Amino acid sequence: MKPRIRIGAVSYLNTKPLVHRLEQFAPQAQLVFDLPSRLSTRLANGELDVALIPCIDYFDHADYHILSDACIGCRGPVLSVKLYFRVSPSEVTTLALDEGSRTSAAMARILLSQRYGLAPQLESLPIGMGLGDTTSDAVLLIGDRAIHSPPEEFVETWDLGEHWCRWSELPFVFAMWTARGNIDTSGLAEALSSARDAGLEELDSIVKIAAPMAGMTTDDCLTYLRDNLYFYLGAPQRKALQFYYNHALGLDLVPSGGDLKFNDYQATR
Repeated sequence: MKPRIRIGAVSYLNTKPLVHRLEQFAPQAQLVFDLPSRLSTRLANGELDVALIPCIDYFDHADYHILSDACIGCRGPVLSVKLYFRVSPSEVTTLALDEGSRTSAAMARILLSQRYGLAPQLESLPIGMGLGDTTSDAVLLIGDRAIHSPPEEFVETWDLGEHWCRWSELPFVFAMWTARGNIDTSGLAEALSSARDAGLEELDSIVKIAAPMAGMTTDDCLTYLRDNLYFYLGAPQRKALQFYYNHALGLDLVPSGGDLKFNDYQATR
């Protein structure tokens, strides 16, 4: 009997449309949920065969390939990735980075470097800690908690999706379905795309369950999933991934030789 393929995904709100009916379209799969950084580690250790990993982690492994045209991205404000400033952005000397995402951390560092020539001292903000747990000049938060307005007043707040897309004139890809080398993924690319399509068609059903868990109204939750996020990895997204990689390489945040490798699917958009 062919062993079940092990697929890892995050349990964040932004992933719900991708996994809503995944088990139906990929009955051969065992679906595992974990934090983004842990998914990357488990994929690298061989505990998973395929995972929805942060894009920066993809570039660390020469044998990885992008499996599907389903992804988590944005083409403007993303709402769930915020950079909060206690001083003017041009005066930042310390930066606290949410431990939950290396991709967004690199994104923030690239923007501060490119726009202001800054290389601030970095502080890791452990998962579960918030804005009040650090005195850094700027603080990066990601995920569901970044969606809600903080009690503290800040000099400025950046939605990193909005600032990145405006600066780069490209979309952004936060995470994509990635497979290890030598893994038989026959038919899985199509299943992942079909699950994405079904999830987007059933957003009303998804938000009825997900909104209360995220502390959002159903209208706000629907707007976030429908308008702030973009779930297709097409030609513009490929270009954006290469652009991001080049700038991350310039700050020594990724190894050299990080070629984009796609497998099994044709970009749909």
